Amino acid sequence: MTAAVQRADMSPLQAARRVVLKIGSALLVDDATGKVRQDWLEALADDIAASRKRGQEVLVVSSGAIAVGRYHLGLHGRALRLEEKQAAAATGQSRLTHAYQEALARHDITVAQVLLTFDDTEQRRRHLNARGTLRELLKLGAVPVVNENDTVATEEIRYGDNDRLAARVAQMVSADALVLFSDIDGLYTADPRKDGGARHLPEIVEMTDDIEAMAGKAPPGYSSGGMVTKLAAARIAMAAGCRMAIADGRKDHPLDALIQGARCTWFLPPTSPPAARKGWIAGGLKVAGTLTLDDGAVAALRQGKSLLPAGVTRVAGDFERGDAVAVEDKSGRRLGRGLVAYSSQDCLRILGHKSGEIEAILGYRGRDEMIHRDDLVLDT
Repeated sequence: MTAAVQRADMSPLQAARRVVLKIGSALLVDDATGKVRQDWLEALADDIAASRKRGQEVLVVSSGAIAVGRYHLGLHGRALRLEEKQAAAATGQSRLTHAYQEALARHDITVAQVLLTFDDTEQRRRHLNARGTLRELLKLGAVPVVNENDTVATEEIRYGDNDRLAARVAQMVSADALVLFSDIDGLYTADPRKDGGARHLPEIVEMTDDIEAMAGKAPPGYSSGGMVTKLAAARIAMAAGCRMAIADGRKDHPLDALIQGARCTWFLPPTSPPAARKGWIAGGLKVAGTLTLDDGAVAALRQGKSLLPAGVTRVAGDFERGDAVAVEDKSGRRLGRGLVAYSSQDCLRILGHKSGEIEAILGYRGRDEMIHRDDLVLDT
């Protein structure tokens, strides 16, 4: 899929190639009955289908499993203990996924359920596994529907809100835009429900202390979000080069409304997702080893290609898949660094070999590349 080209008259959403939508419980689930608002969801599915026809990839981060499941277990009307939340999530998650599946099946779109915990997005190897799965689902034309894995997560490894999880997913897949659909049309200088003089802020280009001080407390009910977690999500998204919007999602076709110019707040980072990721690789990680390359591999990297095992002549250090390693030429001159797709032991076994031989040597089918070009940063 080719990247979208942004024109001056385009909104940040129209210009995005890959979009993450966060849907909260209050929008998706009827508070009185605990049932999914299927008509609203079908209108959203229409919007998603239209976005895909425009050439965009769409991922959904959806709350609602606990809100749906608690009714079926007779747990509504009171605060829940952690184990009760987990039981409700186990009951509600299948119903939630089925609702998305039914809504998007009308457009012949496949839904893929993905459950993540905090550790899955924070620990590098698990992060890479999840990133690979999500990117492959998008490549195959599916719409991933992501939720926190509440059935197994303890308090220590939970996000507790899907705003920040959505931002981590956007960071993970290098999304161009993240939309947090809520019950408010953006960030105000104060809570507009309490302060008649509160001003709406259409654009934020820097997360300052003054901006973060504008956040209020989370609203009552099942939602664990509120403006505090939305601004935390904005900080994550902006650091990843991802544009983020806080938009009102209560009416039908909320995504189409946003594209048509509905009022919202856009958080606009100074860089793009690829540049942000390259910056993280270049300066944010400790190097755990070194790969020495032959002249052909050096020339290939200079041409923007990935590093294949056939071009590696030496492996130094003790590292695992996903660690940062330095790459150098045969004279020992450093060329750059990247995230390696194999452990040091596996690299030693496949160095000098063609990619088609990897499965026979290691006993499993891994990546063709030792370092993919998207995970590689060359020194200037």
